[in-house]
Amino acid sequence: MTDIRPLRASDRAQWSVLWHGYLRFYRASLSDSVTDATFARLIDTHSQPYALVAERDGALTGFVHYLFHRSTWAVADSCYLEDLFVDPAARGDGVGRALIHAVYAAADRARAATVYWLTQEFNAPGRALYDTLARRTSFIRYER
Repeated sequence: MTDIRPLRASDRAQWSVLWHGYLRFYRASLSDSVTDATFARLIDTHSQPYALVAERDGALTGFVHYLFHRSTWAVADSCYLEDLFVDPAARGDGVGRALIHAVYAAADRARAATVYWLTQEFNAPGRALYDTLARRTSFIRYER
């Protein structure tokens, strides 16, 4: 059975393994100082972003990071699901779905207007799951 719960300081080693797997998947690299700051923010219960983890038999099998922000398109805040990763050995077991549903529940509690996220076009397995949970939009991202 998989439990979804908030990230704790004691999860650092297991979260780091997942985090580096996530970065490799997206062909990204970050300095240790960014990773350290990210983890510190995630375990700070008084600030954003928030983090949930999936745990099975004492081992973390995935994480999700999300935050709330204002929008010019709604009165209520929007919820941005920023990062989602599931250990490849746990994929297909419903972990990703459970993590997304946990963010949906948090967004519902916060009365968020919407929940949204981005993914790479090459993420076919993730997109197959996302297509069952949300509506794909036609937006194209630009970045400086």
